[in-house]
Amino acid sequence: MSKSPAQISQHIKEKAQQFGFAFCGISEAGFLEEEAPQLEAWLNSNQHGEMAYMANHFDKRLDPRKLVDGCQTVVSLVYNYFPAEEIQANPFKISKYAYGEDYHRVIKDKMQLLWDSLQEELGEFTGRMFVDSAPVLEKAWAKKSGLGWIGKNANLIIPKKGSFYFLAELLIDLKAAPDGPIKDFCGTCTRCIDACPTEAITPYVVDGSKCISYFTIELKDQMPANLTGDFENWIFGCDICQDVCPWNRFSKPHIEPRFETNLLEVDWEGLSEEVFQTIFHYSAIKRTKLKGIQRNIEYVKKKRP
Repeated sequence: MSKSPAQISQHIKEKAQQFGFAFCGISEAGFLEEEAPQLEAWLNSNQHGEMAYMANHFDKRLDPRKLVDGCQTVVSLVYNYFPAEEIQANPFKISKYAYGEDYHRVIKDKMQLLWDSLQEELGEFTGRMFVDSAPVLEKAWAKKSGLGWIGKNANLIIPKKGSFYFLAELLIDLKAAPDGPIKDFCGTCTRCIDACPTEAITPYVVDGSKCISYFTIELKDQMPANLTGDFENWIFGCDICQDVCPWNRFSKPHIEPRFETNLLEVDWEGLSEEVFQTIFHYSAIKRTKLKGIQRNIEYVKKKRP
C-alpha cells in the first residue's frame, strides 16, 4: 500500500534522524519568489566579489524544478559540527567547520545511506542530493521548511540550537507533505553586525566581498592593496558573527568522529607543500591551497599590534 504525502514526510524525517541528521524539514518545490529580487540585488551590487560562480545558473538557484526534472519536494537536512573545544592555532584561528574531515565527504556518505534506505522502503523514486555543491539556495529552503530563520548574519538559526550546522538537500520526485516557516527571533539584537571587524554585515545581508571568510578562502589572488580590515587572526574562514550570536549559547558538541580535529599540532608558519598535502588531503582547508594559507598568515601578522 502506497504512503500518503504526510506519511512520506514523517518517514523521511525519522530516517534522517536515524542516520545522524539533527533536523529535517520538507518544502514543496517551486519558484523562490521572495528570494529572487534579493539575489539579483546582491549580485548586481557585486557583493559576491570574485565568486563568479554565484552568478551562474540564476534560474536554477531560484527553482529546483529546473535543476532536477520532475522535482516535487525539497528535503532540507542539517548536521551538527559544533566542536567540544575551540582550536587556538598558535595564535591563528580556523573556522570550526574545517576542524575535521571535509564536510562534503562526511555528509555525502550520510546522505547516501539515507537515500538507499528511502529507496528501499518508499519504492523507486528519482532525484539528486546536494551538499553545498550545486546552485541550490539551501538556507532559503531550510527557512521555508521551518528548520529555523535567516538571522541578521545571513545564517540559518535553529531555535534553541544555534547555527553551527551544515546544510544539505534531497531534491526528489516524491510528493511529501510540506512544513511551514517559523518567525524571526533576532529581534532588536545587532551583535553580529557590531562585531564584524570588516563591516561586512548589514541586517540580513552579508557583503561577501568584505567578509573575512571570502578573503581567506575564496579570494585566489593577493589581498587588495586598499584592504585595511583587521582579521583578528583568522587565517581560514571566520566564526565571529556566529560566536557572538546569543542563540549559539545553546550549541552542543557534535558526536561525529570524522569531525574530530588533527590540527592541534600544526606548525602553520612552517608548512611545506608536502606536509600541507598530507595533513589537509581530506580537509576543507585544502581549498585555499598552501599559498593561500601563507598569504593569510602574512596579512594577519601585519595587522598585529
